[in-house]
Amino acid sequence: MGAQVRAISFIEERARALMERYAVREIRIPILERIELFMRSTGATSDIVEKQMYTVERRGEGADEGRTVLRPEGTPGVVRAYIEAGLDRSDPEQRFFYCGPMLRYERPQKGRYREFYQFGVEVFGRADAACDAELLIMIDDLRRELGLQLKMELNSLGCADCRPAFRQAVLDYGRAHFSELCEDCHARLERNPLRLLDCKLDARIAEAAPASLDYLCEACRKHFDTVRDLLGRSRVEFTVNPRIVRGLDYYMRTTFEVSSTALGAQNAVLAGGRYDGLIAELGGAPVPGIGFAIGLDRMALALLESSRKFDAAPQVAIIALGQAATSRALELAHRMREEHKLAVEIFSPERGLKALLRRADRIGARYAVIIGDNELARGVAQVRELAQSSQREVKLDELPSALASALAAG
Repeated sequence: MGAQVRAISFIEERARALMERYAVREIRIPILERIELFMRSTGATSDIVEKQMYTVERRGEGADEGRTVLRPEGTPGVVRAYIEAGLDRSDPEQRFFYCGPMLRYERPQKGRYREFYQFGVEVFGRADAACDAELLIMIDDLRRELGLQLKMELNSLGCADCRPAFRQAVLDYGRAHFSELCEDCHARLERNPLRLLDCKLDARIAEAAPASLDYLCEACRKHFDTVRDLLGRSRVEFTVNPRIVRGLDYYMRTTFEVSSTALGAQNAVLAGGRYDGLIAELGGAPVPGIGFAIGLDRMALALLESSRKFDAAPQVAIIALGQAATSRALELAHRMREEHKLAVEIFSPERGLKALLRRADRIGARYAVIIGDNELARGVAQVRELAQSSQREVKLDELPSALASALAAG
């Protein structure tokens, strides 16, 4: 609520404008999906599927034909829509963005909510390193648009040719340290050993685990080197972090996270990567894909920690004392908003002048305009500049333009 909502809206506004410049089109996806979609894409061993999804009870005919869940992430739904529209075969190269709420059952804390908002981008039909680099440049453009200092970290998870050797090395490492691992890692080590590297509880053990970069095949290494070279040429700052594996099963090759140092433990504000096998896994053609999702709630918190203000204070507070003054105040406020685009709030005529002046000061208004019976009779208003505690009379007919000029002058 309040400033955080305004910060989220600001991020959405800037992100949507950026999408137009990058020729990315909007897609709307449903909030209800079949659970099988996420079991096949996100992974049956992921925390999202095992612990965090909300299942929706269905009744009546066909209620036993699979379960429906509230979407915990956006990528699988976008891929499903892409396949169902036949674009994977008729026109594979597509660029989409989505925005909306996601739901996961987690322990609520600052920056982590059960219902949270994401802005995501998915690019289909491009397997080249230049596509990866362009997406990361887009992210850096948004960072600069928002005026944030963020840290970008990259890794490569390899492909179907080189990833099995890396997977086996992590599995062997996990078996050797089995007694030190948490219960979750015990349960999923054999099914998906890479989750060990993503576990927050076993972070200390994971530090010494095998690194994916040591197992890359020649093609994957060339791909990753090209991405880094293109980012360097575009002056995008980043670091390589071999521990980034992401918590979702479908990622391969380039993966990345963007974090804010202003947020404490829950500091990741954006994450994503390449998922070339996902579209085929969900029944589509073998089309490559890459994407990312912004955690709007966390990004908004990062904005609020910066110097940017989102208090949405009115520029002008009008204090109308009496029914006749209120009628004239409504007319003047409309002119200020319509002709001069000023932010104006009219206060209740049922409260006293001193209380209303205190409120105008408290909410950060620049000017308080006072109109009573005496002012109406003389055709003027008392205009008080609250920060300076100075006051002057202004003719009512000249009030909108006079305030607009004063605000424009700073």
